[in-house]
Amino acid sequence: MPVKPVRSRNVVQPQDYKEAVALERKRQAELQLQSRWFNARERLIGGDYDAWAAQVHDRKIQEATEKGKHEMMGAEMRQNDRIACILDERQRKDKRNLQKAISDFRQAFQKPESRREFDLSDPLALRKDMPARVSDQDVSCTVSGLQKFMGEDLSARERKKAQEEQNREWALEQQRMWSDALADHRSAEDAFTKTRLEFDQTAMHLQKLELATKRTVCAAVKDFNKNQILEVAERRRRERRQEEEDNMAEIANMLQSDFLSENPQQAAIPLGSHRVVPDRWKGLNKEQLEEIRLIQKQQIHEKQRLQEEEKQRDFDLDRQRIQAARANLLFERQQQRLSRELRRAMDNKNLQLAREHKDISCFDGLSGGVSLVMGTKCCLWK
Repeated sequence: MPVKPVRSRNVVQPQDYKEAVALERKRQAELQLQSRWFNARERLIGGDYDAWAAQVHDRKIQEATEKGKHEMMGAEMRQNDRIACILDERQRKDKRNLQKAISDFRQAFQKPESRREFDLSDPLALRKDMPARVSDQDVSCTVSGLQKFMGEDLSARERKKAQEEQNREWALEQQRMWSDALADHRSAEDAFTKTRLEFDQTAMHLQKLELATKRTVCAAVKDFNKNQILEVAERRRRERRQEEEDNMAEIANMLQSDFLSENPQQAAIPLGSHRVVPDRWKGLNKEQLEEIRLIQKQQIHEKQRLQEEEKQRDFDLDRQRIQAARANLLFERQQQRLSRELRRAMDNKNLQLAREHKDISCFDGLSGGVSLVMGTKCCLWK
């Protein structure tokens, strides 16, 4: 009686490796998603999500339409193939019935024996002629005819020959049936193997086409998104540069204008030097102008200081992001190292348990025979 294999709870099963691989893949995807979400430099804000959703919806509709078309074409092709097979089988059946009807008609109504002149050209006329003695029980053979004697057996040779011929026919029929069965079996195996290979090749070809299509679509979408990002960044940069140029031109015009420079000549009139235009003359002296310039210089310095602080904050943010990325990389490497050590420990434990189980099975197999050896092999395989 074979021994049932004992499955240890500490032995790692193949589904455990699959689950570990799935968890690791999910964790990597989450880390990549977090790196994209929490990266302040690479995260896209202000994208046209409605347009993207419309594109995705249109693409899904197009794929569903193409899939429906392919399924409809496949169903129509299968229906046409089925109809063609039915018509072909019906044509062969009609042809076979016609040949059979012709053969039956010839055998029933056009026999050679039914001709009027058949007796003149019958090749078996001599064989059909009645011999002097037909058999041992021929009543036409009288005693005076001297055709029948004691101890004679006319049909012994024919009977033995008929028996030998019958045995030979039986043997040939058995050989022919065996050969036909072998040929049918080989042809069925060849057809099955050929069909399976064709299916495998078709599946591989379709899988390759699907992967190539997915890669092409992903590359096209990636290039399109990249071009959109570059175009938006370039447009914003041009707008910012144009705005800065306009601001600088406006500032320069305002600074160089008579209104802000308070040119005293703009208030002068030709009627006299002591008379001015009231709406153009500010009445400011040099000390007031110096005070205004001093305040402007202070504002310029304050703006420069704010710009320096903003640059320092950007630098600190970049440094913190780099440190966080480095810390995440170190943590991921540590997790991978711990995972490898844990997997190595589990493999060693499984190997040790397998060896112990093998030793126990071999010790029990000394008294069990061949059945215990087969049970041990099945246990080790599991």
